[in-house]
Amino acid sequence: MNYMAVFSPTGSTKKVMELLTGVWDQEVCEIDLTDYQNAEKEYEFGQDDLVCIGVPSYGGRVPATATERISRMKGNGALAVVVVSFGNRAYEDTLLELKETAQKQGFHVVGGAAAVTEHNIMHQFGAGRPDEADQKELKEFAEKLKERILSGAGTKEEDLKLPGSTPYKEYHGIPLKPHADKTCMKCGLCAEKCPVGAISKEDPSLTDDKKCISCMRCISICPSGARSLNKIMLAGSVQMLKKACSEPKKNEFYL
Repeated sequence: MNYMAVFSPTGSTKKVMELLTGVWDQEVCEIDLTDYQNAEKEYEFGQDDLVCIGVPSYGGRVPATATERISRMKGNGALAVVVVSFGNRAYEDTLLELKETAQKQGFHVVGGAAAVTEHNIMHQFGAGRPDEADQKELKEFAEKLKERILSGAGTKEEDLKLPGSTPYKEYHGIPLKPHADKTCMKCGLCAEKCPVGAISKEDPSLTDDKKCISCMRCISICPSGARSLNKIMLAGSVQMLKKACSEPKKNEFYL
């Protein structure tokens, strides 16, 4: 059985994962690691399974929320492909951390990919990616990966080498936290879909900044556009990242 386990608050990582898993002839079962309602759910796999695990890079690390949910997955020798999306800056230790997290859960990692997507906060960086050229690259890699797996290459004695280093880069979150303005209709969609339950269900205009992981899901799904970031802080962040994010980055693939 083929699975796609994905943590994708704004949908960018999921788009990459769908491109990579779309080459398989059989059905791919989706495991939504973003869903707060299933946060405690456990999953178990077998040696005949293939699990593609995808997350966005947050400051060069795997989001802690995703790590917690992956820790409830038992690989039991199943093959895994680790995938990281990053907003045209850098992914640093994310891919290595995701691989080592999967290995601790009993998966054998046979492939890895780091794909450029539109930045989930500053959309001018990586705008429109994955574009047509990216999609072609992702599909070509997926075909090579499929061929490798079906041929039996990548024995369980082999250790896939991925970029990154330990100890992993420290990440302490970012100060940009979305909040609702007076146009909030209190429909509750943001509270229902928040990956960490940081938005009050009783009053969706209230956000717990300590719980919030700045994933921007609430902004991306708000039907009235009532949620946003502090404009002055956002402008400052754009200036800080402008040099690092302006030059188009390349996708990277590992087999």
